[in-house]
Amino acid sequence: MATTAEVHPVDEIPPVRQLAAFGLQHVLAMYAGAVAVPLIVGGAMKLSPADLAYLITADLLVCGIATLIQCVGFWRFGVRLPIMQGCTFAAVSPMVLIGTTGGGLPAIYGAVIVAGLAIMLLAPVFGRLLRFFPPLVTGTVILIIGVSLLPVAGNWAAGGVGAKNFGEPRNLALAAFVLAVVLGVQRFAPAFLSRIAVLVGIAVGLAVAAPFGFTDFSGVKDADWVGISTPFHFGAPAFHVSAIVSMLVVALVSMTETTGDLIAVGELTERKVEPRPLADGLRADGLSTVLGGVFNTFPYTAYAQNVGLVGMTRVRSRWVVAAAGGILVLLGLLPKLGAVVAAIPAPVLGGAGLVMFGTVAASGLRTLAGVDFKGNHNLTVVAVSVAIGMLPVGVPTVYEKFPDWFQTVMNSGISAGCLSAIVLNLLFNHLPARAGSGAPGSPDSGSVAEPAGL
Repeated sequence: MATTAEVHPVDEIPPVRQLAAFGLQHVLAMYAGAVAVPLIVGGAMKLSPADLAYLITADLLVCGIATLIQCVGFWRFGVRLPIMQGCTFAAVSPMVLIGTTGGGLPAIYGAVIVAGLAIMLLAPVFGRLLRFFPPLVTGTVILIIGVSLLPVAGNWAAGGVGAKNFGEPRNLALAAFVLAVVLGVQRFAPAFLSRIAVLVGIAVGLAVAAPFGFTDFSGVKDADWVGISTPFHFGAPAFHVSAIVSMLVVALVSMTETTGDLIAVGELTERKVEPRPLADGLRADGLSTVLGGVFNTFPYTAYAQNVGLVGMTRVRSRWVVAAAGGILVLLGLLPKLGAVVAAIPAPVLGGAGLVMFGTVAASGLRTLAGVDFKGNHNLTVVAVSVAIGMLPVGVPTVYEKFPDWFQTVMNSGISAGCLSAIVLNLLFNHLPARAGSGAPGSPDSGSVAEPAGL
């Protein structure tokens, strides 16, 4: 009979009380990002408030189902690690273009379904590429993921992009207060409370924000108690070649980002991601994306902000995130509950986000600490990859004169930095060095650390 000591932390099932608290914490960490995609796409298409609300509830429902597939898994679907799933931002620009000029929501959903099928077919190919992700590459990618998310937390702390009071001192003061609460709970509270420091910080921040006029619960009154997303609510999918091509580019970007996130979670949970589990995780992404196209929502990918939460809380159980998936399903079926969560002020999320996203970046630095930087070009690989990854983050319009497919790939700092790290690692550490040059370039030169998990 197996003992508790023989169960890997990833497979441990905490008590129900802890499952609920830890799971809710993950939901709050990703909720704003999850609903942002349908809001942006629906807003650009000038959908009615009722249709926007439908998109959001459909998104939350499929987010929950996608998370359950990824964490619990069945057959060859799901990496079975603590991974939250949500709509990818890489698809926003192409979907807005398709929706406004190329056929509306049916054309979007047709392209999304094809992209999901393509991801499932390509998953084994990506799985075999894992040997090109040694600690030099994975550490760089994790660092880029964390740093590229920090502006998101900064925008939340200032009040949220587009807010009339953006940048007001009271917003930043509230974010700083939440940050202080999270840090205080982590440092001084008992073990259980320290693991839900983000949840405590958000709850305390919400309690403080309400009397000062930060919150608006009017949407709760207007929301329905029950809402069920039915397949092809906006009409049968339309399959336009141009829309499908642009969404296939998004699929490749999403697979690259998900690969980085899965490897990062593998590092944090001490369960290294091997080629087969990686392929299973990507295949789950593809299935979730197909479900998105069928149930009136969008492509799905792993959410990096929740990677940071795993690292910060050190709660590694995949069942915790599965519980979060269950909560998302409830929010998708009960719009009134979703409206309550949506009323949390952006500065409250910003204060918590600074800790979580910074934790992701710090985890990347920890991975890079085990890489040999003496007598080789590894420092150049990290430096250039981080620079390329941060370019669209620091200058969002840097590629606006380039073709749409190029912008889809390079406007994501995560995918741009990941591709750069892979290519530069191949260039400096896998291609043979010139004879007599003395430059490191062969695998036995000591310039490349042993690939993680292989």
